[in-house]
Amino acid sequence: MRIHPVRATSEAALRDWQHVHNLIIPTAVLSLEEVRERSARHVLHIAHLGDTLVGCMTVRPPAPGSTTATVIARVLPEYRQRGFGRELYAYGLTQARDLGAEVIETVVLASNPEGLNFARRAGFMEFDRYVLPGDTVPFVDLRLT
Repeated sequence: MRIHPVRATSEAALRDWQHVHNLIIPTAVLSLEEVRERSARHVLHIAHLGDTLVGCMTVRPPAPGSTTATVIARVLPEYRQRGFGRELYAYGLTQARDLGAEVIETVVLASNPEGLNFARRAGFMEFDRYVLPGDTVPFVDLRLT
């Protein structure tokens, strides 16, 4: 069975996106208001398998004058290793390219070895690490080669 990505525009979808994000990125928990603000700048999707929420995705479109977009696919732990991340990432990659992206980056929390391994297997190479103010776990920036 394949996942079904849906753009997160309704309040319920934004809450679902928030739930997945906050579970997978506990060091950078977002309020619903922050998610609403983010949805005005980025393309947010949630992914279902039937009626079950399995993940979320963010596409940060290229900034004016840039051709670099960021695609972030997140799959809930209990649904990993089933190909859903590949499906969600492929969907996000298409979205990013439709928005004019020629260079694709992603961001993974360093404490998520499954996410880092997924990104590396998908052809991403690390180019930066940084820690947000007040945090201790670095984020890892990777670029598709």
